[in-house]
Amino acid sequence: MIERTEYLEELKRWKDKDLIKVITGIRRCGKSTLFQLFINYLKQNKIGDDQVIQINLEDADYNFEGYKELYNYINKKIDSKKQYYVFLDEVQNVAEFQKAVDSLYIKKNVDVYITGSNAYLLSGELATLLSGRYIEIKMLPLSFKEYVSVFNDNNYQQLFLEYMKFGGMPGNIAILKSNPNDLDKYLDGIFSTIVYKDIMARNNITDKMLLENVLKFIFDSIGSPISTKKISDTLTSKGISTSNHTVENYITAFLESFLIYKAERFDVKGKNLLARDYKYYSVDIGLRGYLLGKKANSDMGHILENIVYLELLRRGYRVYIGKVDDLEVDFVAENGDGLKYYQVALTVRDERVLERELKSLQKTGDHYPKYLLTLDMDLETDYDGITKINVVDWLLKK
Repeated sequence: MIERTEYLEELKRWKDKDLIKVITGIRRCGKSTLFQLFINYLKQNKIGDDQVIQINLEDADYNFEGYKELYNYINKKIDSKKQYYVFLDEVQNVAEFQKAVDSLYIKKNVDVYITGSNAYLLSGELATLLSGRYIEIKMLPLSFKEYVSVFNDNNYQQLFLEYMKFGGMPGNIAILKSNPNDLDKYLDGIFSTIVYKDIMARNNITDKMLLENVLKFIFDSIGSPISTKKISDTLTSKGISTSNHTVENYITAFLESFLIYKAERFDVKGKNLLARDYKYYSVDIGLRGYLLGKKANSDMGHILENIVYLELLRRGYRVYIGKVDDLEVDFVAENGDGLKYYQVALTVRDERVLERELKSLQKTGDHYPKYLLTLDMDLETDYDGITKINVVDWLLKK
């Protein structure tokens, strides 16, 4: 198992707190493994096997018709004299699961942990029923730092080129070490499960070809502002009939299944969000490469941008696209400490490129930290308060 240290430490911090711990993220990003790592930690700290109740609700051995059967099954294993830890994987597979979760939560000697591969897990009835009583841990595929931790190789620049190509789904690692030619089969399995189970079946979608064409368009446009109308018009011009409404529904389904993430635009000087021309990023570069095929590596600049975007999410930021007059800042990262600005480029060896990349950062008109991330193998440099740093060094820093 790959040590997901930061997520594991977060679970440790919330242990025995009066909150339901909800781990969300795309299928196969490591949620079940995180449970196992945490269970190992519990057992190392004198929690008995009988105090841990773990159920994977995708396992055919657990075929509960509804929340009552699930609750009764668990309740029979609990007595009032011990503390119990209940782990429910893919809990959304049980009808009205939120009622079982709530009933377990109100027991003073039960600490509840659940996972789900769809954002709707925390919408609607669950959000209403459990409002203020859960903490969400948003899980992503492997960071670059986690990726390099499993290789006995300090050639980080070479490993990063591989990471840019293969992505960070945890299951990739064993395949890359044994037979890299099987990687597409593995990614196909993940993609097919997401498309059929989490998107088509859940949303009553029947046109798989149209669904894939919309997703391909988005994957091919990472880092570029796009609208539902642009997608619809482009597909229609290619003889693929669709509508703005259909495209919008598909995008919502992709977002809910964590296949893509949406970055809104932020007016840096006005400090307010702008309501159009969003950018979208893929949850994993490897999945994007699987779907797009050979053309996937034609835009390395936007792939680098995608990796930086995901890393900022991992570090707990709310991430926007910055607008400064008629210029753009690649990312405005916000947390409780304020803002940070990031510009991302493959190289700024050309003085004109360097000048262009610095210009939008220089025009922000404030004193928040500003960074220029590139693949240039240079020492960290400062340009009047703008820190230029090698992106690999930045990814490994935390």
